[in-house]
Amino acid sequence: MTRIINFTKMHGAGNDYIYVNVDRYPLADPGRAAVEWSRPHTGVCSDGLVLVSRSDVADFAMRIFNADGSEAMMCGNASRCIGKYVYDNHLTRNTTVTLDTLSGIKVLRLHVAGGRVDAVTVDMGEPAVGSRDGLSLTAAGREWRGVVVSMGNPHLVIFTDDVEGIDLPVVGPAIECHPLFPGRTNVEFARVGDDGSIRMRVWERGSGITMACGTGACATAVAACLTGRAGRKADVVMDGGRLTVEWDEATGHVLMTGGAVKVFDGTIETDID
Repeated sequence: MTRIINFTKMHGAGNDYIYVNVDRYPLADPGRAAVEWSRPHTGVCSDGLVLVSRSDVADFAMRIFNADGSEAMMCGNASRCIGKYVYDNHLTRNTTVTLDTLSGIKVLRLHVAGGRVDAVTVDMGEPAVGSRDGLSLTAAGREWRGVVVSMGNPHLVIFTDDVEGIDLPVVGPAIECHPLFPGRTNVEFARVGDDGSIRMRVWERGSGITMACGTGACATAVAACLTGRAGRKADVVMDGGRLTVEWDEATGHVLMTGGAVKVFDGTIETDID
């Protein structure tokens, strides 16, 4: 038996997801839905599926399922889009919103213009950092050294002068699934420019190449600061756009600011419960 589910397609810096209000449209098998709906040609085409609901411990809750059906702990770009989703759909009139995620409660500060949200600052909390001297591993036929940073999900940040030349479809999965990371990892390749901005490309755990990664941008900015390549505030430039990341010295929290864009509303006819 099929049913109709309303959804919204949104993106933050090109990192695009399908958003469903599961208070209205419950989903018992969101992993399967993420796989089927994220496909190009036969689906909506996205990096995954985001479930939005009310929460007993915060204003709203978020669950994220990657395009391969695996559940993610956290997504900075999706968090910003949820801020826009709940405000623009009149689910809240507050410009400070708390969001319950698998990596803890995050605070969203909504920047409103003309009655709608056009940017959001997310307090991503404190990073968990491995040795700033880096981690060495061999993958895809060569040795790599990167900085391990967790922003509620794991990242390996590798600094290189040849960001554009990295063969992401080959190197990305080889590092993501390396035996050093039994739970797999996200991988960022980055270079700090003369103007202090950071160019970054990403291979996301469970999704592959994406236009942007909010937690990855935060992890990269933290790694750049730790290794003396950048200060505590930097713009991170990804294929899909630019985010501003500040590692606040007083609180130790990482603050990420960037846009959130609604692409379109739609309906899906599905037999998924």
